[in-house]
Amino acid sequence: MIQNLPYIAVALLIIIGLYATIFKKNLIKIIMGITILESGVNLFLITLGYRKGAVAPIYTNLPEGTKVPQSLTFPVPQALTLTSIVIGVAVLALMLAIAVQIYRKYRTLDVTKIRRLRG
Repeated sequence: MIQNLPYIAVALLIIIGLYATIFKKNLIKIIMGITILESGVNLFLITLGYRKGAVAPIYTNLPEGTKVPQSLTFPVPQALTLTSIVIGVAVLALMLAIAVQIYRKYRTLDVTKIRRLRG
């Protein structure tokens, strides 16, 4: 059970993010849902790259006679997650800037009211 805890957390984050994105009417809550969903995906990527007892593949000058570790972690998920975090912050800033502009124009953040104002 304890070894599946990260996957349970991933599932909860993705379900909460999807719920907020699909069923909420406030634009800020929808943006928060997208961010929570992104956090769930990032946690999933990190969880995939984890190996119990493994060592990070960092090249160093090992002293003479030091035993080389047998298992190494796979570094690609960590690199993808760092890239995803940077892109996520930029997208979050863009979404919030668009939400501010929508509020300035329509004086509401309710998605149903904004949809009615087409024309």
